[in-house]
Amino acid sequence: MSNMRSVDLLQDFSRANFGMKFTIDEGDRQFLEELNRLGEATIQDVCDAIGVTATAVRQRLTRLQASGFVARKMERAGRGRPHHRYHVTDSGLRQLGENYAELAQILWREIGKIPEGDVQKRVVAGIRQALIDRYRPVVQADSLSGRMGQLQEALTDHGFDVEIDASRSLPILRENNCPYHELASEDSSICEMEQEVFEQVLGTSVTLTSCCLDGHHCCEFEAAEVK
Repeated sequence: MSNMRSVDLLQDFSRANFGMKFTIDEGDRQFLEELNRLGEATIQDVCDAIGVTATAVRQRLTRLQASGFVARKMERAGRGRPHHRYHVTDSGLRQLGENYAELAQILWREIGKIPEGDVQKRVVAGIRQALIDRYRPVVQADSLSGRMGQLQEALTDHGFDVEIDASRSLPILRENNCPYHELASEDSSICEMEQEVFEQVLGTSVTLTSCCLDGHHCCEFEAAEVK
């Protein structure tokens, strides 16, 4: 495999499964899709298209506006009362295109099939470094607890359901839903890579103490302060 093809795989896989936000539910996604098909639409236009009440449409539009996925502009028509027309923003359009789970699984399998061992290792190492580079700039606190809080915030911003458990002797980063469950069920090395990323970002040793693959309800990473 050529170096160029390796770079392509790295870029596609990183985009497909690391750093994409999955922040809208299926109902909101369908609503955005319908609004996008309408182009620019009034509340009544949307009501007519999807067959729901104006109150329900207003509530969903308000929520999607607050998320930055929908915008509106005022339009005046003759002497009548001005009204608003709504449209999907660039951010909303990106959300509609960010469903890469199947693509990520395909790419991870293809990376595993690369016959040249050194090439495969370089691609995986590149993915690992891309993740480190994504989070390290915003994880700069002096204390471990501060860095873990910053990492939690960064992961949450990228769609992860994570929390910090400071009730134990060592702090725990808990993923309530494994972000790579489908991939990890086929190849557990992705769990090891995630652990290594957290170690590099936090600047300390990290141990995966609980894993969804082992039947636990969450994944837990225990961090130890560097002596």
